Amino acid sequence: MSGHYDVVVAGGGIHGVGLAQAAAAAGHSVLLLEQSALACGSSSRSSKLIHGGLRYLESGQLRLVHESLRERALMLRLAPELVHLQKFYIPLYEHSRRKSWQLRVGLSLYALLAGLDSTAHFGTVPRSEWPSLDGLDLNGLRQVFWYHDAQTDDALLTRAVMRSAQSLGAELAMPARFTGASLTEDGVQVRYEQDGSQRECAARVLVNAAGPWAQALARTITPAISVPALELVQGAHLLLDGPPQRGVYYLESPRDGRAIFVMPFRGQLMVGTTEVRFHGDPSTVAPGPHEVHYLLGVLRHYFPHFRDAAASELRGAFAGLRVLPAGGGHAFHRSRETLLVPDRAARPRLLSIYGGKLTTWRAVSERALAQIEASLPARTARARTDRLGLHPA
Repeated sequence: MSGHYDVVVAGGGIHGVGLAQAAAAAGHSVLLLEQSALACGSSSRSSKLIHGGLRYLESGQLRLVHESLRERALMLRLAPELVHLQKFYIPLYEHSRRKSWQLRVGLSLYALLAGLDSTAHFGTVPRSEWPSLDGLDLNGLRQVFWYHDAQTDDALLTRAVMRSAQSLGAELAMPARFTGASLTEDGVQVRYEQDGSQRECAARVLVNAAGPWAQALARTITPAISVPALELVQGAHLLLDGPPQRGVYYLESPRDGRAIFVMPFRGQLMVGTTEVRFHGDPSTVAPGPHEVHYLLGVLRHYFPHFRDAAASELRGAFAGLRVLPAGGGHAFHRSRETLLVPDRAARPRLLSIYGGKLTTWRAVSERALAQIEASLPARTARARTDRLGLHPA
């Protein structure tokens, strides 16, 4: 490893490796620091979906949905071994909060934002096929819509992006614990610990892509920089036997109307997610008893065979953290847009990435690179990220 880089990235989650890939593709020298393992935090604890975010239409986040659908199409093309199209089912019952006409309008808008290609088709399941829907409760069922979105293995995707970055010249230090940084007039001195030794390197720009740890990392920078008001929101998932065979079920919690997904993943059934405010060390995040009870309640409500204790025995559970703008009210109504926060407007030396969706990692990385471009030397590009194939190990 050299002692000077154009870009140093702190954090080996999907946005960190995405930025490393984008910067390396643009011809820059890159070092990524990861304290333990790639995708060890939120990037291995998501809902595993590469999707437009149908539910975000309700909160008016049209730009985010459009970008997500564009990136979904790109990932289906660039990473066919890692990102797979899935059929999603939305059952509507007598007492469902969302009405048939609302869903049809929403799916029509979703299809329009997707560009009306073959993945944008949607429709309804004939009543004669309802008994084949993985044991879905038919009592009070009025209609079942279907549409398409995509699913991935988030950890494998993150590792594939890092391998792509390395093939373009990016370097990886792992495990390497970031310990601090000092801003200079035209760059940054970065300190980290590796193999029991304190090390230091220089960079034109430091990118803080530490996910749930990003606020804490930002506070280690000298001289002090402003850190936006943010909140960590926990999302839990459960794993059980008996994966659904037809696809993914997009359900409405009977308790509060939240969107809950029931889907196949690695030969098991996965159900999630919750939204609970989190306080404490991000490394300690874990599903709480109330979240387990809540998710099992939704599963049993829609799939009666899981009301049997043996059928609903947990095979695993995990929780991840979202970084959202701080605010009152329910987390659902807050923006999922990624915040890109530089230390200064002109020629930034530090860029912090807060929040974001798994689906839009590439687009966010390109925007982040554009934001720090004025601070970087002119280089000859090696590749374009919208043309780089991604492959599992």
